Amino acid sequence: MYPHERSLVKQLADKPFALIGVNSDRDREKLKTVMAEKDITWRSFWNGPLGTGGPISTKWNVRGWPTIYVLDANGKIRFKGVRGVAMDKAVTQLLGEAGVKVEITHEEEKSKGKP
Repeated sequence: MYPHERSLVKQLADKPFALIGVNSDRDREKLKTVMAEKDITWRSFWNGPLGTGGPISTKWNVRGWPTIYVLDANGKIRFKGVRGVAMDKAVTQLLGEAGVKVEITHEEEKSKGKP
């Protein structure tokens, strides 16, 4: 999912959009290395030394990984479990509701030579 997430962050850099990650790796130092290697430039919170049993996943009732929530401008969860094109559509819809028109270029379209 990292390539898709990097693409969203880049395409929406000047829009009211934020991608936020929560990482459940137990070893924080190894996590920092992986984040640098994978070019994860967006804010990512560490779930603590308990890994998947950490405070963030417990508070948000996360039961599987990855779990994706798309929140609107008011912080309300509007979409769950969307990935790829479905995530792009969810983000486009919410930005549209906030008065921001965007057209996200999907990786699948780039590989087919579409604009």
